[in-house]
Amino acid sequence: MSNALVGTPSQRGEHARVVGLIASGRATSRIAISRALGIAPSTASLRVQGLIDAGLLVESGDGRSTGGRRAKTLSLAPDGGCVLAVDLGTHHARMALVDMVGEIRAVEEIPVEIATGPEAVLTTVVGAALAIDGRPRLRGLGLALPGPVNIATGAVTLPSRMPGWKDFAARDWLTETYDIPVVVENDANLMAYGEYIAHGAGPQDIVTVKAGSGIGAGVIVQGSIHRGATFAAGDIAHVRVDAAGDHPCSCGNYGCLETVASGAALLAMLRTQGVNVDTAADVVELAQQGDPIATTAVRGAGARLGSVLCVVTNFFNPTAIYLGGLLSTVELFVAAVRSEIYQGSHPLATQRLTIERTLNDRNATLIGASRLAIEHTLQVGMTA
Repeated sequence: MSNALVGTPSQRGEHARVVGLIASGRATSRIAISRALGIAPSTASLRVQGLIDAGLLVESGDGRSTGGRRAKTLSLAPDGGCVLAVDLGTHHARMALVDMVGEIRAVEEIPVEIATGPEAVLTTVVGAALAIDGRPRLRGLGLALPGPVNIATGAVTLPSRMPGWKDFAARDWLTETYDIPVVVENDANLMAYGEYIAHGAGPQDIVTVKAGSGIGAGVIVQGSIHRGATFAAGDIAHVRVDAAGDHPCSCGNYGCLETVASGAALLAMLRTQGVNVDTAADVVELAQQGDPIATTAVRGAGARLGSVLCVVTNFFNPTAIYLGGLLSTVELFVAAVRSEIYQGSHPLATQRLTIERTLNDRNATLIGASRLAIEHTLQVGMTA
């Protein structure tokens, strides 16, 4: 396997930035690329030539003269291809075909059961994605999984809600099956990365929480995903909280946040109180309609999540906390999280803190997955 993911984001993303400069029209020649990136003309020429050889750029005609030899004009190859981004959930998969500039061209969502097993699920998902646009020129794939991923091996590690996936080398299997570069990452990490990208030149140190059927969080430090020593950074779902008492958790412990603050926990809670709900979405709908049992449950979940994020805020001191996932669509949930953080954190830690919903909740994970896939694909293409 390629070691294309090794190195700084700057090193990994240089080819992606060249493509982005040309796509936006900010630079259309080798010398303009050199100036825009602050690199030597010879280095810029090598980067551009590599992208031309890879079929991503074309160079034609003569540009406007600036006093010397006319520079040739660079543009994107019309058949430059795309990457596939997949956000795999417990009961569904959301997929997008994304061009090499990062523009989403098509999105599809299909029902799947992750418990069916990795090979069956991935075959179904990729097959459905390829059918979206008549088998496009697929250059790479970015897969977001709802469980911990060992980035060094591309394998799923200790998943609590993914039966049959433990130690499955998803990256290797996909690479060998479809003969394309693949990146595999935790979904909360990719949601955080996608949110960081969506904010452009905004906050560099952020925490993005995905509060859906389960709870996950991704951490961005100075624009890069922070994964931790064993790729477990951001796993706030299994922090013990007093309100959870001795509730058993899918991780094998007791009293975890996820047992009292996730969509799945609220669903179980309302059922025990005789409320007729089948999914976490039903709970959210009732809360949005003002049902007293549902609103109390959702507000309590927000307060419990907020109490854990107080510790995160004091320890990490982020610039922003973004809330995504199904529960974040209920304003009283967001308000409860925000209130708990501001009341329970040190004033200095919240002095410049922004707490708000994600900009692009449904597509943030796809954006993050596609961006990593593009960077990885470009780097593999240049080093292959």
